Order: sequence, then C-alpha cells, then structure tokens
Amino acid sequence: MAETSSKPNPAAEEDALHRTILDSIADGVFTVDAERRITSFNRAAEEITGVPREEAIGRRCWDVFRANICESACALRRTIQTGKPVVDQEVYILNVEGRRVPISISTAVLKNARGEVIGGVETFRDLSRVEELRKQLEGRFTLGDMVGRSPPMLRLFEKLPILARSDATVLIEGPSGSGKEVAARALHDLSPRRKKPFVALNCAALPDTLLESELFGYKAGAFTDARKDKPGRFALANGGTLLLDEIGDISPAMQARLLRVLEEKVIEPLGSVRPEPVDVRVLAATNRDLDQLAAEGKFRQDLYFRLNVVRLRLPPLKERREDIPLLAEHFIRSFNRIQGRRVEGLTPQALARLTQYDFPGNVRELRNIIEYAFLMCQGRRIDVHHLPESLRGPAESEGKSKAGRTLEEMERWMILDALERHGGNRAAAARELGVHPSTLFRKLRRLGLERGEG
Repeated sequence: MAETSSKPNPAAEEDALHRTILDSIADGVFTVDAERRITSFNRAAEEITGVPREEAIGRRCWDVFRANICESACALRRTIQTGKPVVDQEVYILNVEGRRVPISISTAVLKNARGEVIGGVETFRDLSRVEELRKQLEGRFTLGDMVGRSPPMLRLFEKLPILARSDATVLIEGPSGSGKEVAARALHDLSPRRKKPFVALNCAALPDTLLESELFGYKAGAFTDARKDKPGRFALANGGTLLLDEIGDISPAMQARLLRVLEEKVIEPLGSVRPEPVDVRVLAATNRDLDQLAAEGKFRQDLYFRLNVVRLRLPPLKERREDIPLLAEHFIRSFNRIQGRRVEGLTPQALARLTQYDFPGNVRELRNIIEYAFLMCQGRRIDVHHLPESLRGPAESEGKSKAGRTLEEMERWMILDALERHGGNRAAAARELGVHPSTLFRKLRRLGLERGEG
C-alpha cells in the first residue's frame, strides 16, 4: 500500500512566513480590512496592548486599540480615506489593565494587485520608557511651573521646599517678567496650605481707595454703591496664601494699614465696627529696591523689616541663559497640548538667536516670543524667520529695504536667507530658489560665499 504524502500548501506557508516576520519586529503591528476589522496582530502588539492575538483578530480596531484619538480623529481611518500616511504621531492607549500607555503611531494603506485600497496597516512603539526618562530629566530641572538648570535656579529649587514648610513672610525680588508670581505659587503648592486658596493682587494697578476695598473688603452701606457685603483678598485667602505683587508701589497710608494687619492678624472691612481675624500667609513681590526706598524714607522701615523675613531673588533671564533652551522647550510642549499640534522644537539657528538676546522682558517676553513663533511655524521646527522681526537680525529686518538694494545685494540676501532656513543644506536651498545645485554653487563662489563666509 502506497504511503499518502501531504501536499505543500503555498498559501499557508506564506502566511506562516509573514507571521514570523511580523513577530520578529519590536514595534507593534496590526492590519485591518476596509471595514477596519483586524486581520493580523503581531506579538509586540499583544505585549503592548495586553490583548491576545486570538481575541484581536476579527474585531474592530477601536475595540482593541483603545487610543485617545479613536473616536474623534482616528489616524488609520484618515489614512484609508485619503491615502496619506501618518508618521510618528504621539498618542495614548489604554491597555487591558486600564493603564495609560504613551505610544507613537504610523499608518499606511494596503492595496491589492490592481492598486485598490483594501485596508490599512498601523505600527506603534511603546514610549513608556522614553516618557519616564523625560520626566526624570524634567524633575531635576523643574519645580512646579518653574524651569531652570542654571546655578541660581538650582539653588532656588533647593530653598523653596524648605521655606514652604513655614509660615514666614517671604519677599520675592526680581525684574518684571522674571516669574515672581510663579515662585509664589510654587511656595503655596509645596506648603501645608496647598489645599486652601492662593490669591494674588497687583498693588500697583489700583489707587488707594480701590486697593483698600480690594484688600480688606467692605460692608453693605459703607458707601453709596455698596449694596451688599464684599469680601476682600485677605478674607478670600483665609487659610491659604496671599501674594501682594508690586508691594513697593503702595502709598505710606496703605503701608501703615498693611503693617497693622501683618502684626495683629486682623482686618477691618470698610464700614465694619469690629475687627475680623484672618489666617493668611503673606508673600510680597517687587521689582524695586526696597532697601533703597526704605533708606530714602519712601517705604516704611518697620513694614520693610516685617516683609523681609526671608528674601528670594529671581535673576533676570540674561543672567541665566543656559535656561533659555529648557524654557523654550517647556513653552512649546505647553502650546502643543493646548492647540493639538506637534511642533518638535527650535532649529539651532533660532535657538542661537534666542540665547544671544538680552530679554528685557525676561521669561514673560520669552514666552510671548515662543507663542508668536509657534503660530507662525507651519512645519515641525521653529526657524529664525518664524521669530519676531526684532530677533531676526540685520539680514532679515534691519538692513536696507529690499527696494533699495542692488540686484547683486538682493541675490546675496535671497541665497543667504534660503541657506539659513535650510540649515546650510545647499541642495534644499537650490530647490527652493528654483536653480540647479551647481548653479547655486557658482553663485556662492562669485559672491565669495562658497566657504560659508557671512
């Protein structure tokens, strides 16, 4: 009797080969049909999602791959509909344990031999370790919303948690825009009072009559328009922290009232006949030299000594230039979250411009500059031409107007501008200028720029 021999099954062998290849890939991979039902699911996809292959096959991708974009902006659906791939988009998924896992996804369409779209493929990479390392790095250089790695900021980070544990009055000094309110909020958030209110008031923004009612409140009938009681900032901050910003600008009369409140821990709202006790930690901030004001008799010395129990000085940004890259990255991440974009950062040329600038407006000015550049940037990286005109330099904003230049000057400016925007890449600059790279090289040589002069 002849032995029966099993015939080879090419289709089964090909499927097994494909599965072996997919399972050898470290990234998660799954494919779907036109209705987005999963048709393949590799081993890495099982490990990242926690869903076994047998349970995933045949189910809709959004039932298995529970990403934060599935319902509103599914990348795979968009790719199947438009044919445009998605590359390295960062999202979050929930695994079978309900844990949020950060991943980056890329998508592409699947077509048959006739070129018809029959589904899609998505690859994804677990970014948990990357995010953990990023948080560890950020943790070394951040405290609350304060960011820095310069020696003055690191010393401040060491001091703030210690000061936060006490109720001592703190005088925060620093130029306008240096982050005095951010430091005050960090003190509050690190303190035992963090579950109670944090209230801030800019004393320089109000005349004495309004400042008094803002600080201490008033009772109904205290004046013509006082139809009901209004609590002041001290009452609103009861149990918590009150920041008195620009304390150096208040009048001598208001200084006397404030001193009494700090010493006796009571307030008297306008129209009230009895003092009201308050439990408030007071922080004061100023961009003026209170030492000098007190010596000149323009600020009460007794109030100055009462406020100056502990002094914190925030340096201007030009004294901590090494913090500029960290701050810029911090603001870009913040704007990405707010606007749902993926700007990756600054080009080296743009960062160089920022670090060379003196920032008279300090951190606040840097934030405004980054916000402007973020809005102007439509690509992945903020470049020099996205920055405000004041930071672009003579070649972009302060030189002669284009209308007053010779043809050679105009040509030189256009070439330098294109090279700078493409990081010195001559091929990319030539494409933008609409010339062959060899033509660009000849022009560079004629203009004396073949070795990068200028």
